[in-house]
Amino acid sequence: MILEVIAIRREDVEIAYEGGADRIELVSGIAEGGLTPSIGLVEAAVKASPLPVNVMVRPHSQSFCYSKADIAIMLRDIEAIREAGAAGIVLGALNDGGGIDHDAVSRLLDAAEGLDVTFHRAFDETADMNAAMRELARYPQIRRVLTAGGLEPAPQAAAKLGMLRKTAEEAGMIIMGGYGLHAGNIGLFVRETGIREVHVGSGARRARSFQEPLLAEEVKRIRTILDTAEPR
Repeated sequence: MILEVIAIRREDVEIAYEGGADRIELVSGIAEGGLTPSIGLVEAAVKASPLPVNVMVRPHSQSFCYSKADIAIMLRDIEAIREAGAAGIVLGALNDGGGIDHDAVSRLLDAAEGLDVTFHRAFDETADMNAAMRELARYPQIRRVLTAGGLEPAPQAAAKLGMLRKTAEEAGMIIMGGYGLHAGNIGLFVRETGIREVHVGSGARRARSFQEPLLAEEVKRIRTILDTAEPR
């Protein structure tokens, strides 16, 4: 079971490592759903622990549809993220019809050669998730898709996520479940879905709020639950 934890500060990386996380997703602008962090923060996060750091590449929160100018900025961000020593990036791009923007994705992946790549929750806004999954399978560089199975918290879409997991596995990809997961529901979630990578954010923080600190003891609780959970 892989546990990815959202970090918004350097200290979060240290705490996640102490708690037993396997990977970091580094973001800024968490109130806007996550934006590209500063390169200073990326460099600090990479140095803070041995954990692999995957960095959000999202220049604004207006939508997941990007202009040529947006793409140029994202390409430069990927270059800088690589130079800062990050293990990977987290990206997503859609067209106006709610499908995958293949031109944008292809250009971003060309710049990300050699990096670990996650397609983020833009996926949850696609018009047809199964079709979108099969389309993303065209790109061997995309190792996993982060999804809640829709716009509601992931536990509410457990059955759908279980089916998406099977579709993803058939396509040689990984589903990572995220949004609304915490120690109180994550055990049942992985048993119901069979998902073996999970993404935790506010659920490992005091009062389950990004305004509060990440808690090593909560990360440890989640780690322990995952280590003893048996997916169906």
